[in-house]
Amino acid sequence: MTKSPRGVRVRRAVCKALFVVGGVITLVCVLLPIACWRDDVAIERSMGQAVAQVDSVSFNRTVVRYATPDGRVIIPSQGVLYPAGLNVGDNVRVEYDQTNPELTRVAGRTAVLSLLPVGTFLVSVWIVIAAVVTVLRRFGVRV
Repeated sequence: MTKSPRGVRVRRAVCKALFVVGGVITLVCVLLPIACWRDDVAIERSMGQAVAQVDSVSFNRTVVRYATPDGRVIIPSQGVLYPAGLNVGDNVRVEYDQTNPELTRVAGRTAVLSLLPVGTFLVSVWIVIAAVVTVLRRFGVRV
């Protein structure tokens, strides 16, 4: 059984596309912890501390409410950083950037917490890509 030149070209194109997608995902996964670290640096440069109440918890953000020493009530529009394990009604210590109170994280949590989920996701993506490319190359599956 001979392989058609068109099938070979399609397989190569699919492999290249998978590597490009993997590269883009890798870039995003590298930039995410860097962005978290940058936010942590901003908070530590001008840190304020408060006790916040958790108002809502959803898949994409956890909303907290806290008061600054000057009496302003802050509800960060993007939610709080590193919210794992928080529940509605909880009181939690937070650290925030005094120059930008919208930038708030749960006290004691840092960008290090982003490494495990991002790393696990990235390894999983590359395992899937490697498996698909191996099947396409080794077994000559026609696409």
